Amino acid sequence: MTNLEKYRSVLSDDVQGLLLTSRYSRMYAAQFDISEGVALVGRTGARYFTDSRYIESAQKNLHGFEVVEIGLSNPTAQAINAALADFGISRLGFEDGYLTVAELRQFEKTVNASFVTVQEEINAFRVSKDAWEIERMEKAQEITDRAFAEVCGRIREGMSEKELAAELIYCLYKNGGEGLSFDPIVVSGPNSSMPHGVPGDRKLQRGDFITMDFGVLYQGYCSDMTRTVALGYASDEMRKVYDIVLRAQLAGIAATKAGVTGAQIDAAARKVIRDAGYGAFFGHSYGHSLGLEIHEDPNCSPRNCEPMPLGAVVSAEPGIYLPGKFGVRIEDVVVFTQDGCRNLTKSPKDLRII
Repeated sequence: MTNLEKYRSVLSDDVQGLLLTSRYSRMYAAQFDISEGVALVGRTGARYFTDSRYIESAQKNLHGFEVVEIGLSNPTAQAINAALADFGISRLGFEDGYLTVAELRQFEKTVNASFVTVQEEINAFRVSKDAWEIERMEKAQEITDRAFAEVCGRIREGMSEKELAAELIYCLYKNGGEGLSFDPIVVSGPNSSMPHGVPGDRKLQRGDFITMDFGVLYQGYCSDMTRTVALGYASDEMRKVYDIVLRAQLAGIAATKAGVTGAQIDAAARKVIRDAGYGAFFGHSYGHSLGLEIHEDPNCSPRNCEPMPLGAVVSAEPGIYLPGKFGVRIEDVVVFTQDGCRNLTKSPKDLRII
């Protein structure tokens, strides 16, 4: 079943067509990324509306869609209304997770259909990844691994977090990245206690922990990894905390298997940190799904009591964050299998001192 056919499977008398406005759903349906446009999926046809900047690429690469150019002579609403009439659609499913209130109101004014929310139904297809999707994510992870190995050779005492972030971004693109999954997190010393700290002007110092959280896009799919390294040396406390986080991650990975709940996997890792006396310093969830977006569902969190599905791709990223001192996070990305999981991240995890 193609992705377009998957989307058609949610159609009914109540939802006769789908209006895909998010880049992610359009990319999933077409299996190709056109950064601008709107797609309409009906039982008897599918049309992709985009302007003159993207029309040639869309015509060459979008299979299963009739490509229609929009612009001053053929406004978006006019083109959509023509398709609605051709496909016999009067009730249109829309993406309430991405469409703003203002955008929805404009569509309601100009489009000849009533609107029904379908976000949950169409997102459900992305919970488990197909083999071709995992191949793209595995390639993205390979790029990320190579970039990490290279950037470690560029770390120098006295360079700023911003400078290191720039070097990291360069390495990600140099090794084949087609975009960034998110803005990299590069924090050092006491700043590393902020899980999502922003790279600043602080200079790297001997004895710092440096946490780098980063990922790339490859053919539309994300990678994600975090490594914490020490510059020059690591104190006994730093080594102790690093070891606890690594053991927690390994415990979570050992518990990872299709059919196990996200809460159970989170608990396996969290128990290691709590038993070591650092439970108060691990405040976020153990892991999140990723794919076309860097954060997708389902998650390995204390709130997810549903069984994790076969083929889910999820991060494994426990951490300990000691305010004013330092933080440690180690993150891999794994694929859920029937018997356990397969780790896509190959970078070593033993404490690295640069």
